[in-house]
This record gives sequence, C-alpha cells and structure tokens, in this order.
Amino acid sequence: MTAAAGSGRPAYRRIVLKLSGEALAGSQGYGIDPLVLDRVAAELRDVVTLGVQIAIVIGGGNIFRGIAASAGGMERATADYMGMLATVINALALQDALEKVGLQTRVLSAIEMRAVAEPYIRRRAMRHLEKGRVVIFAAGTGNPFFTTDTAGALRAVEIGADAIMKATKVDGIYSADPKRDANAERLERITYIEMLNRGLQVMDAAAISLCMDNKLPIIVFDLTRSGNIKRIVLGEAVGSIVSSGG
Repeated sequence: MTAAAGSGRPAYRRIVLKLSGEALAGSQGYGIDPLVLDRVAAELRDVVTLGVQIAIVIGGGNIFRGIAASAGGMERATADYMGMLATVINALALQDALEKVGLQTRVLSAIEMRAVAEPYIRRRAMRHLEKGRVVIFAAGTGNPFFTTDTAGALRAVEIGADAIMKATKVDGIYSADPKRDANAERLERITYIEMLNRGLQVMDAAAISLCMDNKLPIIVFDLTRSGNIKRIVLGEAVGSIVSSGG
C-alpha cells in the first residue's frame, strides 16, 4: 500500500519496527535511557494517530549479548536464552513508556511468562493490531541460534506487514563503514541479492533471505533523528530501501 510523499496519507498500513537494545541505551551504552524511551514513545504516538498499525521487535544487547557470552565460553544455547530474557526487560520498559503517552500496548513473548506478558499467538497479535494496539514482540523467535533481526523478519511476514523498519544510528545503508572509509557511498535503494553478495552487515543472512522470499521491503533509517519514523510512514525518502527491484 503506497501513497504519494507529502499527501498526508500513510504509505504503509502495518509496519514492524526493529529496535536494537543498544538503541534504548542511548549515549550511556548500557541499560535503558528514560529519555530515549520517552522520545521513541512520542514518535510512535504520532504514527499511530495516522491510523498505522505498529508492531515492534526489540533486541537485548543493552543488557546481555548471547553471542558475546558464547565467545567467552558460555554454551551458545544458554547464552541465547539469557539474551531473549533481556529482550523481555526492554519490552516491559517500552510498554510502560508507550502507555504513559496514551497508547494501548501488549507485550507478546515467544517464551511463556504469563505473569508479565501474553504468549505469542499469531492471530491474537493481529487482532491487537486491528484494535489499534501497539504490539511488542519479545524473546526473539523463542529459539537459540536466531537473532532478533530474524525474529523481526519472521514476525513481519507472519502478521502481513507492509515493511520492516530497521532502526540504526546511521542514515541508511553504505557501501562501506562510513566511520572507517571516507569514500563510502549511501545507497538509497539496493536489492536483497546485492546486499547479500556485498556482505553489507545490515541484517543477518537469514533475516534478509526471509524478507527476499516474501518480498518484504526493509527500510534502514537513523533513529536518532527525531520524526524519521513518521516521515517514512508518510512516504518520504528517508534512509535506504532494500527490495527485489533495487
């Protein structure tokens, strides 16, 4: 579903926002920065006001990184489960911030913990979205060895999202790391295959392949610039788009 940029009508009906745990840490690098939570919540409220359905997949790297712990000698499956639990902490913090700005929010966890979250059930998630609630998917896919990027792609495909928006600290996809290479070019549009072939570390290969197989556009954008989520939803050319058409 698309609309002309500047028309005031949303270009997307239903989106999945992929937020890293690091994004919630802000400049402090660890834990949860209340200022970041408040800003993201205010931006999402503006988008929900447009009638757009929002689901969020959240990471846990600000609290615990399974891959890093595994590299340090911990069994990978155990480390990944610990990382999934970290995402639940982030999901609850984000839920609190969203409800403070007046948004009805539900946390659905891939690992059952009924005292704090609903179990993930696809049809229930879609019903929440149809009722205008923001849905936060926690605990990744519920399986070790899968990243939260893959969880984001999986949930987006399952619920029939129009796009997955990957929030980062840079303004799109570059041909190389712009911090290390002064000649790095920003790529406004790129195909899934090209991204895989060039080894651009935007999402892991499993997530990109899942999006490619289901023709789900990936939009990579800078979360640190206020208003970007709303700009994208309204069809403005923000960040980089990964699709089958380039």
